Amino acid sequence: MAPPPRHRRLIGFAVLLLVVVGGGVAIGFALTRPRGTSPARGARSQVPATPSTPTTERPAAPPLTITSITPAAGATGVGGMTPISVTFSSAIASSSTLPALAPSTAGSWAVHGETLTFTPTEAFVPLSKVTVSVPAGIAAADGTMLARAEAATFEVVGGSPLRLQQLLSQLDYSPLSWAPSGSAISPSDAVPQRAALFDPPTGTFSWRQTGWPRQLLSMWKEGRFNVMTRGLVMSFQADHGLDVSGEPTAGLWNDLLSVLAAGDFNTGGYNFALASQAKPESLKIWHNGAMVLRVPMNSGIAASPTPDGTFPVFARYRSQVMRGTNPDGVTYADPVQYVAYFHSGDAVHYLARANYGIPQSLGCVELSLADAARAWPWLAYGTPVAIIN
Repeated sequence: MAPPPRHRRLIGFAVLLLVVVGGGVAIGFALTRPRGTSPARGARSQVPATPSTPTTERPAAPPLTITSITPAAGATGVGGMTPISVTFSSAIASSSTLPALAPSTAGSWAVHGETLTFTPTEAFVPLSKVTVSVPAGIAAADGTMLARAEAATFEVVGGSPLRLQQLLSQLDYSPLSWAPSGSAISPSDAVPQRAALFDPPTGTFSWRQTGWPRQLLSMWKEGRFNVMTRGLVMSFQADHGLDVSGEPTAGLWNDLLSVLAAGDFNTGGYNFALASQAKPESLKIWHNGAMVLRVPMNSGIAASPTPDGTFPVFARYRSQVMRGTNPDGVTYADPVQYVAYFHSGDAVHYLARANYGIPQSLGCVELSLADAARAWPWLAYGTPVAIIN
């Protein structure tokens, strides 16, 4: 006989499960839906919905950045013909804007993948500070752009002391002339003239006159920046409105080439002063190989001697009041005239004395008023003053 409907429904939803667990039997039930039935209206389906496929978007390209600038910011001693390179994080578009150099230098930029390279066709000026300015807006091949400008400054190596001597000789500031071994470089030909600042041509120096004292002759050292060459630099600087430091600078190298191209030669000749402390003490001055002055002088006392050595004149005054302290501690303020400083606070000048020719000063070279007036024109900026015993 068929079971009651109530029992039929229970059988349709309960299934006896026999599971062997650890050698025993576990009994359980699982609920199922009878075959052919459907869930009650409003019941949640037990079948998970098929997930939708997510939309795939290409990630934005990273912004363009600078990875290096060569020569690096702050670099010194950079060669005169050194290429400049700016490297980026991505390849650069061939039509992109380009960096700029200050001061402007002849040459060209080229794109090589991620790198922009500047190749100079004319040497940088010795000791000049070159700034590479990379502007915002430089474009990469993928369309990204440099968002922030960047700059780097480096310093060029100094020029050749030998070329410095050659140029000063060519401009008639030196007591030596110079002649090239081969064809002379045209003064107006900027490219070889710039190159020669680092790699000077060969040639020969020779004394213009023969009457110079041995003290000056022994000072000349070809290719060396010594006190004699410093004096030549100071003389040029004074004539052309530069700071009379005696030190080569970018401005000095620029002006040397400009003056050479303009043919603006020195017409003042060359002077040399020799202060001898052998008694009676005397000051001698030569101009263009001929002695033009020999006068008695006073040098420094033992407590404040005049320094031995050779020193170029670095400051000149028609008159002033010299102030200082005597060895006994008493201060002084002496009016002096025809002043030419050659070492620290030591100068050739006039100071009233009862006599001259013996040590009386505090390190200066003292002359009578008439002798100081005669000496002062010859003691131009850069004139070497040699002090000997």
